[in-house]
Amino acid sequence: MKLNFALSPYQTSIIFRSFCYLPNLIKNKSFFVLVILSLFLSETKTRAQALTLSDAIATAKSNYGTLKAKANYINASRASVRQSEKDYLPNLNLSLQQDYGTVNGQNGPLYGLGGLGVASSGLPLASQNWNSAFGAMYLTNVNWDFFAFGRAKEKINVAKSTVVRDQSDLDQELFQHEIRVAAAYLNLLAAQRLTKSWQNNLVRASSLKNVVVTRAKNGLIAGVDSSLANAEVSSAKIAITRARDFEQEQANRLAVLMGVEQQTFTLDTIFIAKIPISFSDSITNSSPDHPLLKYYSNRIALSNQQAKYYQTLSYPTFSAFGVFQTRGSGFNSNYATDQHSYTQSFYDGVKPVRSNYLFGLGVVWNMTSILRVRNQVLAQKFVSNAMQNEYDLIDQQIKNQLLLSNNKIKNALDNYQEAPIQIKSASDAFIQKSTLYKNGLSNIVDLTQALYILNRAETDRDIAFSNVWQALLLKAAAAGDFSLFTSSF
Repeated sequence: MKLNFALSPYQTSIIFRSFCYLPNLIKNKSFFVLVILSLFLSETKTRAQALTLSDAIATAKSNYGTLKAKANYINASRASVRQSEKDYLPNLNLSLQQDYGTVNGQNGPLYGLGGLGVASSGLPLASQNWNSAFGAMYLTNVNWDFFAFGRAKEKINVAKSTVVRDQSDLDQELFQHEIRVAAAYLNLLAAQRLTKSWQNNLVRASSLKNVVVTRAKNGLIAGVDSSLANAEVSSAKIAITRARDFEQEQANRLAVLMGVEQQTFTLDTIFIAKIPISFSDSITNSSPDHPLLKYYSNRIALSNQQAKYYQTLSYPTFSAFGVFQTRGSGFNSNYATDQHSYTQSFYDGVKPVRSNYLFGLGVVWNMTSILRVRNQVLAQKFVSNAMQNEYDLIDQQIKNQLLLSNNKIKNALDNYQEAPIQIKSASDAFIQKSTLYKNGLSNIVDLTQALYILNRAETDRDIAFSNVWQALLLKAAAAGDFSLFTSSF
């Protein structure tokens, strides 16, 4: 970073006086060095506090809450893609249980409604008994829906389309936020210039008041002139208060967009020192790559992808499955004839003694789902049509905004060219009226009117510069390319 050590006249005078007392200060070299360094560092710090537009935009991108939220939405969508890809994997279940209880059985039907039925198995004996032993079951189950007419693939595509939509949502929000920050920056700069113009107006009004009061005290003019001059000074003070209030509002707006606390901003004056070097006259139509249009286009693509996924829900699902089961029991194989043939040993009860396995293929097709899915797909297509209507509306608005921006640029340039003429004429008129008034050849009303015209000319000049840049910013927003604005200064 290159440091600028230019010194103000006040700082130069301090150094000069310090050198005058050099014989005394030479005894304290550290004090002299600290004085010099403090002057350099204070000047460097003051200059470093100037906030450029690029710095304001960079700060806003880092701090603004909406941008952070949309970035997290993208992270969530990306996680959903990974989750959708894992859904195609087969289900692998491991089950181990060890139990202690009775095995009384009874002839008759039983349905375990809601999973609340007891699955005890045994002989239907003539009477209840409370013979108890340990038992166990060890189970491994694999279930894989290996073919469902592209359902898993379409679900993954929906998740990927969601990522694309959320990314384009973040892109368009970033673009619009750049425009908002730039507009707020220009508004604050214009407000600061207006405040300065009103301060100049107060200086002129106060000088006029001093002249009028002096002449009135000497009996050269009527006393009512001093009252009018006092009123003009009060009016100028009120105008400054209003200008500062507007400036504070614009500073607050910029601080909110930057995600920082409200403060006094020192802005780059390049936007009031010159006009843009280019207005991109060759751009007459909005581009389909406009961030806002891309976002609306990706919304339509996501909706169409969801319709394709819903369509697969009406098709059957082919599954492959396999089971391996091992059981242990404390009841012996002759328990049917001898109800005393069991053991209450935990180890003998949970030790695996019988195993079974099973492999198979299956298909499940809910025939009535065809009717339900048909209307679900139809509803999603209507949603896509609605989003297409919204896209067309935004596209039309952007085209009109582009045409409007060209007109605003032309009008702003016309006012910019007229502003210097107005300033010179108003300044000449005020000097003439002031000279005539001091020589008793004009009245206070004409002089006040000239003062008002000069102040209006200064404010028109300040606004003219800002309006040229604001018009170019409007065109950059309509064209969807913020570099049209940033490459012009």
